[in-house]
Amino acid sequence: MNLDSPKVSVPKSAQYLFDQLIDAKNFEKLMPDNIAKFEVTGEDAFIFGLKGMPEIKLKMKDKIVPTKVVLGAASDKLPFTLTGNITPTSEDASDVQLHFEGEFNAMMAMMVKGPITKFIETLANNMHKL
Repeated sequence: MNLDSPKVSVPKSAQYLFDQLIDAKNFEKLMPDNIAKFEVTGEDAFIFGLKGMPEIKLKMKDKIVPTKVVLGAASDKLPFTLTGNITPTSEDASDVQLHFEGEFNAMMAMMVKGPITKFIETLANNMHKL
């Protein structure tokens, strides 16, 4: 299953956004209002939980300075990645788009598509808070 957030313009440089996104604690600023738990578990990992959903642990998987940050599930039970693509548009502005890629069976994909789509849209729309 592949899902993309809307592309959002952020009045920050690509390097600034990259530096913010590789720091796990900054993801708390991007989380939706219905967050039930957020805990940094290491320099490059965190656990979050939304009300009514299981907790998910994300860990830094890859990064390309200053245009890409890839987070992945720390568990093999639900294998997925969340990629932040940063495109510089000027010296102090960038576009950001999030890409979710997960391997789910058809039933699971149907259940999680709506909540995940809403979640990545919220993360993207909160990029200006960094």
